Amino acid sequence: MNLPNKLTVTRLVLTPVFFAWYFVKDLVPSVPSVVYSVVLVLIYGIMELTDLLDGKIARKHNLVTDLGKVMDPFADVMIHLTFFTCFLYSGIAPVWAFVLILWREFSQSFMRMLLMGKGKSMAANIFGKAKTCFYAFCSIYGIYFRIMMVTENSQPWMSTVSIVLFGLAAFASVVSFLIYINNVIKQGTLKGMTR
Repeated sequence: MNLPNKLTVTRLVLTPVFFAWYFVKDLVPSVPSVVYSVVLVLIYGIMELTDLLDGKIARKHNLVTDLGKVMDPFADVMIHLTFFTCFLYSGIAPVWAFVLILWREFSQSFMRMLLMGKGKSMAANIFGKAKTCFYAFCSIYGIYFRIMMVTENSQPWMSTVSIVLFGLAAFASVVSFLIYINNVIKQGTLKGMTR
């Protein structure tokens, strides 16, 4: 397994670690808030850094593999859905936005499988890139909000910001998927598929 794929695996391994640590303060209130916050940010930071590095290293050193092409987007979905599940539990993410994002991610994964079966792929669109940015904003803001909650410094306006951010993420997510589907239909990529 090459270095980019090892970095992706690191991200996948850290996903349940983040999930478990997220709830530590609820289960063991005696954990100091500063320790909780620093570790939460550190785990998140390592996950984001490995996400940034795996693709750059793979492209720069011609280490792109079939495994990496499948595992990297899978890791992205696993990570973001884990983050958003945590935020949903804490009341940071609105249920309706979470459900739209969940439906989109599962549908997108299904479409990728169909296209891979045909040996095809589809380029990302502008809303897909916007979705990625909003997912990142939601993740950073969600962690910030969580830290403010456990340190008892959260403010009423923070919920409004959260609704707006997750709403924009859900909108960009759904629109990017609809554009993706439209492009698949236009190109007739799946036309010959037996039913």
